[in-house]
Amino acid sequence: MTRYYLPVAIGALLVAFWFSPDAQEIAAGIAIFLFGMLMLEDGFKLFGGGTLERVLERATGSTPRAISFGVISTTLLQSSSLVSVITISFLSAGLLSLVGGVGIIFGANIGTTTGAWLVAGLGLKVNIAAYAMPMIALSIVLVFQKSKPLRGVGYALAGLGFLFLGIHHMKEGFDAFKDQIDLTRFALSGLPGLFVYSLIGTVATVVMQSSHATMVLILTALAAGQISYENALALAIGANIGTTITAIIGSLGANFQGKRLALAHLIFNMVTAVVALVFIAPLREAVDWISDLVRIAEDDFAMKLAVFHTIFNVLGVALMLPFLAQLVAFLERRIIEPVPDVSRPRFLNEAVDEFPQTLEIALRKEVFHLYENAVELILHGLNLHRDRVFTTDDVAGLVRKSRSPLELDLDEGYERRVKTLYSGIVEFTSRAGDKRFAPDIAERVYALRDVASDIVQAVKSVKHLRKNILRYTVRPEGATTELYDDLRTEIARITVEIRKLGLAEPEDRSALWLDQERAQIEEDARSTSKRVDALIRSRELSPAAATSFINDSGYAYSAMRDLIEAARSYYIERDSAIAEVERLLSLDEEEIDEAVTDPGGGPGPKESDGLS
Repeated sequence: MTRYYLPVAIGALLVAFWFSPDAQEIAAGIAIFLFGMLMLEDGFKLFGGGTLERVLERATGSTPRAISFGVISTTLLQSSSLVSVITISFLSAGLLSLVGGVGIIFGANIGTTTGAWLVAGLGLKVNIAAYAMPMIALSIVLVFQKSKPLRGVGYALAGLGFLFLGIHHMKEGFDAFKDQIDLTRFALSGLPGLFVYSLIGTVATVVMQSSHATMVLILTALAAGQISYENALALAIGANIGTTITAIIGSLGANFQGKRLALAHLIFNMVTAVVALVFIAPLREAVDWISDLVRIAEDDFAMKLAVFHTIFNVLGVALMLPFLAQLVAFLERRIIEPVPDVSRPRFLNEAVDEFPQTLEIALRKEVFHLYENAVELILHGLNLHRDRVFTTDDVAGLVRKSRSPLELDLDEGYERRVKTLYSGIVEFTSRAGDKRFAPDIAERVYALRDVASDIVQAVKSVKHLRKNILRYTVRPEGATTELYDDLRTEIARITVEIRKLGLAEPEDRSALWLDQERAQIEEDARSTSKRVDALIRSRELSPAAATSFINDSGYAYSAMRDLIEAARSYYIERDSAIAEVERLLSLDEEEIDEAVTDPGGGPGPKESDGLS
């Protein structure tokens, strides 16, 4: 069906242009208006620098705040579609509750009514094309500046200019069109008119994917006398139904939460439309009463349509708000949260990679998901239960008691729970690279991919250890078992310390102890070599076992280094002032070597967790 959409649309436009040249101006006006909306959205993304996303993250602490945010943001952006898509993106990334997301959708529906007021009150009564041209001319100067905020302002200014220009051409087109064809001949009254024109409004909004553009088209046609007031009301109701298509399309690449929000949007707008259709007569009376109250002329149907659009959207929110909890419960029952599959990405989907804030946070959560999978495999590969390791106060004692082999296919676990996730992360960051985000965001995204790489390498190292762990630690075999137990203890201890780092408040995290841990690892690696030499000379360790252990200790210390580096990159905020001071104070590679060769001359290795 979709493959026929483009040729049919182009064919219909060409036929319309053939029979009526004035239709070209209306179609061009719509195209210019939609182009202006796209430029306005692009300009905000450049100028805002994530401002909307940051405000959105803080603005949903309560339902009234969420609704207020929806109203204000849609009023400023004149695009409920953009607000809906960003909300779905944040919900998919786990930054919003479903209740907060639904509240924003409620508010966006009210906010979108301000566009009708602007067009009816200003756009149809003032020659706004006179303002459009200077705005577009000034914008082009700003668009070619190097500064992103200035370019953003330029795009936004151009977007507003094209919005005004599009309204002007639609208005002029309908004024010229009425001299040739009187569309009011096709007006329908009563229930047939309500049904047919509501359907037309829905289809028009689905095609243009903008209820705002549909409302402008309705208002300009109404002002030119090309449609009746009654049919214009039905068109406005249909536009409200059609606007849900943007949220539905945006949810296709989202997770279950995004799909729930799109369904909520559809339910809310459908209920609002049905109420408006059923109570169309009382609503018209309310419009007349309010119009008289605020002194809107009796024949100013464009302004009356703006009043009607506002009344039925506010009424919809007032009707649905008391049932918000029941709506959320229905959504949760209707779209079931899938049973978590640790082998599949949880947070990476197309809905979150459109905006820098959600992209980075979703990637960060997915890397942590990978780490959790990896740590479980690493500890199980060492014949240690993760939960016991994280709850004991004596890691070394727990290791000595852990002699029973765990049933584990480490190769299969790696393929299913680590490699699959890592592939998803690599693919996601590659997609992010095509988005042309700011250099600092791109740098953090690729740094997170490097963290994932370190985690994967740590798991690979433990895979090499698994065979001899099973051989030498299931039953005591003297010095060899003690050597392997020490390796198990050190790896387990580092996972415990990293967990403590994650549980600590961001301001309490320090890079200093990571450097000391790294120094401790290097010193342990050297002392282990000396210990192996001594055991060989005393014949407590056979040369064959010593060779195997030396190879395995290399893998073990490599895993420890990778885990430490992953923790450093993931948890320590490089761009904060505190992190800058710590970076100046932290040890570099040469100082680590000096600390290892001359423990008395440097900070020295650290025994404690570094977080106490």
